[in-house]
Amino acid sequence: MRRRDFIILVGGAAIGWRSAAGAQPSDRIYRIGYLSLGDPAAEATRFDAFRAALAAQGYAEGKNIVIETRWLQGRNYDQLAALAIQLVDQKADVIVTYSTPGVAAAKRATTTIPIVFASLGDAVAVGLVSSLARPGGNVTGTSYFIPELVAKRLELLKEAMPTLTKAGVLFNPANAATEPVLSAMRSTARSLGIELAEFGARDVNELEPVIAAMTAGSVRAFVVAEDPMLIYNSKPIAKLALANRLACCGFPELAQAGGFAAYGIDFVELWRRAATFVGKLLKGARAEDLPVERATKFITMINANAAKTIGIEVPTSLLLRADDVVD
Repeated sequence: MRRRDFIILVGGAAIGWRSAAGAQPSDRIYRIGYLSLGDPAAEATRFDAFRAALAAQGYAEGKNIVIETRWLQGRNYDQLAALAIQLVDQKADVIVTYSTPGVAAAKRATTTIPIVFASLGDAVAVGLVSSLARPGGNVTGTSYFIPELVAKRLELLKEAMPTLTKAGVLFNPANAATEPVLSAMRSTARSLGIELAEFGARDVNELEPVIAAMTAGSVRAFVVAEDPMLIYNSKPIAKLALANRLACCGFPELAQAGGFAAYGIDFVELWRRAATFVGKLLKGARAEDLPVERATKFITMINANAAKTIGIEVPTSLLLRADDVVD
């Protein structure tokens, strides 16, 4: 099945400009800093979409832009600070990054270079912008409400497994945005009559013992919270879940890697939107005047092979509602 169109709504008032809206790229060479929490292979599709969207606006590598990349490669978030400082030292004209840890590291490194977040949870709640309509400071981009999104993953598991009475949530305790997610999960679990067990993992080495603990604790299914380290490790999470006959629901990358289900964002489209923000900034717009955009459409995916392996008979209503069924 084809996934539905992804719609982005622009929040707030009209965008302010320093130069005319139709201005063309100048002859100077701009330096774009790209701070990634993943690696080139895992992020290739998103990064290619970002570069293509820049080129569509007249900004191309080898012509008028240089993209300075820094890759965290799934390591601990405390190493982000040094990578962000490197981009500042390279005199980037704009820095692109994502997630609360990435944006926070970039913002600590500079208060003057514009920062674009390709994806972020509640940017206001975590204190990275003043408001969606008027971000203030040097940060703007595309946001979505992570607690609600993650809680809906538990609802999807309950729909697929009506007799589910105990579920887990896998999160990264190093992510500052975790507590609102857990709060939303607890509330949703109570409303569904599900006992919720919480499991934290800071890096890939902690995944195997954590998922083994789920099985030992009679957890039948678990939600994976939104976090760059967890997204980066979609394959090992999916593999461990299947080996333990656990249904997991997370981001699209997880279902594509073999996990049971996903409810989440089309990140490729968000990276295209990030390029649009970059283009506006390079033409003279100010980050403080560019309203934060909100993602309003999400993707539901079911992995039919995983369902068969785990022994789940997916309701027809859920299959029909899915944007994509992985065979």
